[in-house]
Amino acid sequence: MQIKSLLTSTLVALSLGADVVAASKAAKHGRFAELSRLPMEKAKRAVSSARDYVTKKTTNYRFLSNKSKPYKVDYLPDVNFDLGEMYSGLVPIEKNDTSRQLFFVFQPTIGAPVDEITIWLNGGPGCSSMEGFLQENGRFIWQPGTYLPVENEYSWVNLTNVLWVDQPVGTGFSIGTPTATSEEEIAQDFVKFFKNWQEIFGIKNFKIYVTGESYAGRYVPYISAAILDEQDKEHYDLHGALAYDPCIGQFDYVQQEAPTVPLVQSNANLFGFNESFMAELASLHKSCGYEDFIETYLTFPPPGNQPVKTIEWETIGNCDVFDLVYEEAFNINPCFDLYEIPTMCPLLWDVLAFPGSLEYSPVGADVYFDRADVKRALHAPHNVTWSECSDESVFVGNGGPESEGDYSANPIEKVLPQVIEATNRVLIGNGDYDMVIITNGTLLSIQNMTWNGHLGFQSKPEKPIDIKIPDLQYADAFAENGMTGLDGAQGIMGIQHYERGLMWVETYQSGHMEPMYQPRSSYRHLSWLLNRTQEI
Repeated sequence: MQIKSLLTSTLVALSLGADVVAASKAAKHGRFAELSRLPMEKAKRAVSSARDYVTKKTTNYRFLSNKSKPYKVDYLPDVNFDLGEMYSGLVPIEKNDTSRQLFFVFQPTIGAPVDEITIWLNGGPGCSSMEGFLQENGRFIWQPGTYLPVENEYSWVNLTNVLWVDQPVGTGFSIGTPTATSEEEIAQDFVKFFKNWQEIFGIKNFKIYVTGESYAGRYVPYISAAILDEQDKEHYDLHGALAYDPCIGQFDYVQQEAPTVPLVQSNANLFGFNESFMAELASLHKSCGYEDFIETYLTFPPPGNQPVKTIEWETIGNCDVFDLVYEEAFNINPCFDLYEIPTMCPLLWDVLAFPGSLEYSPVGADVYFDRADVKRALHAPHNVTWSECSDESVFVGNGGPESEGDYSANPIEKVLPQVIEATNRVLIGNGDYDMVIITNGTLLSIQNMTWNGHLGFQSKPEKPIDIKIPDLQYADAFAENGMTGLDGAQGIMGIQHYERGLMWVETYQSGHMEPMYQPRSSYRHLSWLLNRTQEI
């Protein structure tokens, strides 16, 4: 969740959580069931059984063997409950070359066994997927401002086996010197690593799902396309992909500059700008051509391909409305967070030392993954100083169109359509409180992509995501305190739209990291991706 030179021409570096599962039914019938299908009292009993089911001491290890035993995680410091079956460590990209290795954490599902792997990648470029593991969709979460980690009711391991990977080389606990100049090279490294990893855990003929967020909006399509290109169902049977708040199109113009002013106007109470500044923004939005661009191309169906908009940062002047808004927001709110625009002071202590877009850790605080005891428990390299996002570029070269050294084409041009057409199970989503990747910018990018015979969505996304299932695990506590109703449904929490293999989700009240900010919505997205349901 790194930001590089926000006020310059350099790309904003990107990174960066079920409805409650009826685990008693999972144990009995081998599958999860939505609580909405159960009477209230029966559902409450199911939740009680779920707690027992997921916290009892794990004794059966599906993936434990002589090869995988060195990777087994027996404990994690400050995690005061049974981890379940968990593995982590380094795996080489090339079998006989230990100088370049990627770090992983693997957690098999705590539900009924499934022959599938869901891969999670954070972005950056150069941001560690341990952030996703610890604060988004892992078995437990340690959110900013909390004293200890707690079990994650909406963990993705409720549904599937999850593999978090620090990639490319130069990210997190991975080791080696970065050599990549393109997404194609990074994808090839991952494909090699992944087969070596599968051989360690005796995995064959599993369904593969590739997921991630932010700059992983580039990683996910390229890696997915590389998996398809292997034409090897035994090790590379891709069934779908998911990318949250993703860098998929013309980044600076389409995904940031053009939609900035409408974002501010629709969230005026959060920014708190005065009337004169709002009027200035509206004027620039029009005079710089952003208003016409949106009115023309954010239509359904789109009128045609969007023109390439090259931003000359040396001469853009006041048309750089993104930085104009960013600077003014900080004048009003010194704790303003691009990743979640409602954020206010004081900043919360974060065990990863990176709450939102502002690096912060109190004096004397430890960064969790850089602790020696944590490194030992995870079989991580002791001589690597872990940070959430790398200070050095994970690409080499003099700078490409999207980031330092990344010369690859935008995913919407080829690889993302290829993945959609091959799987008909791809989800792209955006959180409405995200200013790093703005919702309308991502939707504009989709409207500039051709897949399965047509350009963009042919009809406007408008079907609501209505979360009706109550959080029953809190019902008794709420009732005891007289707060009846707080255990109920969230209501309309977004928009879903499916056409020709692509599911679009707009997530209300979510910042950049959707599994963190809206875990119930994210859990539903995953359920759809895994083909557990046909709508969200």
